[in-house]
Amino acid sequence: MEVSIYRVRHRDLLTVCVLALLCLGAIMVQSASTTLSGDVKWGWSQRGVRNLAYAVAAFVAYLAVGHIDYASLARRTAAIWRSPVVWLTAAAGASCVAVLVKGIGKEINGARRWILLGPIQIQPSELAKWSVVVFLAWWLARPPVDLNKFFKGFLPTVIPIGVICLFVVIEDFGTAALIGVCTLVMLLAGRVRLRHLAVVIPPALAAAFWFVRHEPYRWLRMTAFLDPWKNPQGEGYHMVQSLLSFSTGGILGRGLGNGIQKLGYLPEDTTDFIFAVICEELGVFGAMLTVALYLGILYVAWQAIRQKRDDFGRLLAFGVGSMLGLQAIINMAVATVSVPTKGMSLPLVSAGGSGLIITCAALGLLYSVMRFEHDGPAEETDRETDRELEPEAGAEVAEHPAGTAAVA
Repeated sequence: MEVSIYRVRHRDLLTVCVLALLCLGAIMVQSASTTLSGDVKWGWSQRGVRNLAYAVAAFVAYLAVGHIDYASLARRTAAIWRSPVVWLTAAAGASCVAVLVKGIGKEINGARRWILLGPIQIQPSELAKWSVVVFLAWWLARPPVDLNKFFKGFLPTVIPIGVICLFVVIEDFGTAALIGVCTLVMLLAGRVRLRHLAVVIPPALAAAFWFVRHEPYRWLRMTAFLDPWKNPQGEGYHMVQSLLSFSTGGILGRGLGNGIQKLGYLPEDTTDFIFAVICEELGVFGAMLTVALYLGILYVAWQAIRQKRDDFGRLLAFGVGSMLGLQAIINMAVATVSVPTKGMSLPLVSAGGSGLIITCAALGLLYSVMRFEHDGPAEETDRETDRELEPEAGAEVAEHPAGTAAVA
């Protein structure tokens, strides 16, 4: 079969999925923020307009980062502290410390997770989780790093991430757990020795249990998950209302804008439980569409892993896909009451500000990985992967005197 000039490139498929999720999020956040006013006409609310503006800014960030060669992050420097990845990770760690300081961090709903910079609220945990992905991809691709050595390879890899997780878990257990799971997955992809993991995983699990047990609201979430109907007006309220959204949505849903649970019954309907609103108003079709769009992004990440020849590009694509996929799975699992309730948004769909922009910037790195190709170390070559045309079947390849192949 002849190669079509109208074929969809993987990076174009990624753009379509990202844009579709942003549009779906803008529409569903506006629908979820609708209140009883007596006016049956569709009208954009203040929250809907603000989220739409963030979605536009996020897509611009996606395109801007996507046109920067990802290899610029992995340039070899004489001193390790000159690498932009080190500065990015340090800035993420510093922001996680700063948000804990009273007067700097802003407290919302009992949690201090945001830093105010004028009219913009920055969530340091969002910056931390994506900086960990970039750091691991860069660190594991460095030739001197040998994960087979415990003290010289494994410990220097996990200690910086462990420190960041300790600062994040104080106010945001869900994101800290997400960072830990994604780190474990990336280490396994980097062929870490299992006996090394056996040394650090038990203390990490013990620390996680301690942080859950010594915070009353976290422990209540765990116990309420075992039987949400035991106290449907208390600890189990979120889960019961989310299940009602799914049950009333059915196959085709109530219709866009016709949901009932969002009218004061379902808490956090524009953020943590936006997937329940989608299922109530768009039914199984809306749920399948949402899942299909995430699978499209994961498919592009998988193709990047298969096609890239430099370690940094493969690990970066794997990390971005893993972080996005794990967060989406956890959010949907919370909405379907498959896991205990956590304060975690549905990426690209839930209402957000800085988190939405940072996530799109990270996906822009995946776009860059698909756009630029490097044969060996990231700093050696710099060319685009997708060519305008490919040789047709049976085309003759002639060798030019300079040694480059051309289609005859």
